[in-house]
Amino acid sequence: MDDKSVGEHRLALTEVLQWMVEDGLVAAETADVLKNERRLHGGKIHPLIVIADQKWRSLQAPGRLLVLEPLTEWLAARVGLDYLHIDPLKIDFTGVAEVMSSAYAARFGILPVQVTTREVVIATAEPFVREWVEELRPILRKDIRRVLASPDDIGRYLVEFFNLAKSVKKAAARGETTAGLSSFEQLVELGKGNRQFDANDQHIVHIVDWLWQYAFDQRASDIHIEPRRDLGIVRFRIDGVLHQVYQIPMAVMNAMTSRIKLLGRMDVIEKRRPQDGRIKTRTPGGQEVELRLSTLPTAFGEKLVMRIFDPEVLVRDFRALGFSEDDQGRWKQMTASPNGIVLVTGPTGSGKTTTLYTTLKQLATPEVNVCTIEDPIEMVESAFNQMQVQHSIDISFAEGVRALMRQDPDIVMIGEIRDLETAEMAVQAALTGHLVLSTLHTNDAPAALTRLLDLGVPAYLINSTLLGVMAQRLVRTLCPHCKKAMPISDEQRAVWRSLVAPWKAAEPAQVWQPVGCLECRMTGYAGRVGIYEILLNSVEVRRMITPQMEVARVRDQAYREGMRPLRISGAMKVAQGITSLEEIIKVAPPADEA
Repeated sequence: MDDKSVGEHRLALTEVLQWMVEDGLVAAETADVLKNERRLHGGKIHPLIVIADQKWRSLQAPGRLLVLEPLTEWLAARVGLDYLHIDPLKIDFTGVAEVMSSAYAARFGILPVQVTTREVVIATAEPFVREWVEELRPILRKDIRRVLASPDDIGRYLVEFFNLAKSVKKAAARGETTAGLSSFEQLVELGKGNRQFDANDQHIVHIVDWLWQYAFDQRASDIHIEPRRDLGIVRFRIDGVLHQVYQIPMAVMNAMTSRIKLLGRMDVIEKRRPQDGRIKTRTPGGQEVELRLSTLPTAFGEKLVMRIFDPEVLVRDFRALGFSEDDQGRWKQMTASPNGIVLVTGPTGSGKTTTLYTTLKQLATPEVNVCTIEDPIEMVESAFNQMQVQHSIDISFAEGVRALMRQDPDIVMIGEIRDLETAEMAVQAALTGHLVLSTLHTNDAPAALTRLLDLGVPAYLINSTLLGVMAQRLVRTLCPHCKKAMPISDEQRAVWRSLVAPWKAAEPAQVWQPVGCLECRMTGYAGRVGIYEILLNSVEVRRMITPQMEVARVRDQAYREGMRPLRISGAMKVAQGITSLEEIIKVAPPADEA
């Protein structure tokens, strides 16, 4: 149906239900019941919202639940308009707010979503209300393209986008004398204007609150606020991948950084040296979230990174982290020991800390004393006694462990073993009857042994204290809403064989592929899970730990004793439909390169 052939009017519930019956989505009797109910109640609620509230299932295969998004998508096709899911991270709110006033947008229930040199794209939930098109065309002097969007989204973002754009505009206007100033290039201009931004300005408060809310909504793990020559850029890391989401005037970005530093109890005036801080806040749903802050002076000003710590991490079990039954058994065998050293290895951002916190949470019963020394404390947890490294007053990892040993601990967690002194303290703690958990930066589990030898730990002490090493990586998991099973192609077969060689793992008949949908923001992936390689320090492995140790021999022995390399752990998750072949190849190193 072409919407231009229908007269000017707002959508009525009866006509939408009639179309649904015609298209075989619902039974006529079901539609009639709703018509009669609504006739009694009346009201001005959009028909799609009324229908979505019924939670009907489509009569057409595959019987999708008729919630608002699929209903809007269906209606768009029915009236001949393009459908748009409004993604707030992809909209330049300052640009679209220039198109029309918020009062005009609210009057017609429309929302500008994109502005180019040739056209303005405007979202509406009323396909047959078109009078505004003719009014705007001569004013904007551009083509106007209408798209159909969810009435809920339009209602929500109409308020938020215009309010946020207003805040940015007013904040920029108040702080324009500081715009463009950076730490190096524009130092000469500092004397020209002494007007400073107020970090507590209501507009800045609003922008920062809004930024956090959307980071939580989008499952971001980190927020980057980065100064450039002329503007500030905001990026979110979602499932390990950075997405650029906003561009903000430099003056506004400087004020946002000051606001966040103020809340994190950092020195707002000091911009020449890196600083750390933390903030505890709540999501819109009322859940407590901790943010760890880190600033860095750069050529164009102060860069700020906020790491978001999800408290749900501490209540997840090993299965949710990606452990197989065999992984769980081997890991528990190591951590159930009353004394010794257990190491977790992997690059930054591979989930080592999450694994350690989950383990400590399960070990921290009322009968034991769990102490940690961290740099910095990643997540504050009441079940542990946590201490932070403070270099300014000479509290290093080694000093911290020395102090903790006088606190009658049962289990000690050391954030990272970086030097011989810390390694020696970990060994001493293990020798005196304590269980020590820590991390190292190595590519795989066997390489941790050579790393300890390189630091200067004698081979006989590694033999007597080390219980085992686990290497891990995080891989993105396929979105359950859109992943698609495909027969394995010749190219994928070759990739699979390279992945599992020399293991003779059974080749799957099909592999799951990322597709992309609204739930995963069209990436094909939603969330991450761990892949693991666990080396137990067995009697045979101990015999091989000498000053002239060969990693390849240790690795071969560990394989014979049941250790599965990272790529095999990943291949198992590919066969289970959890992740894709491409993701494993990208993340897990080949054993001979580790």
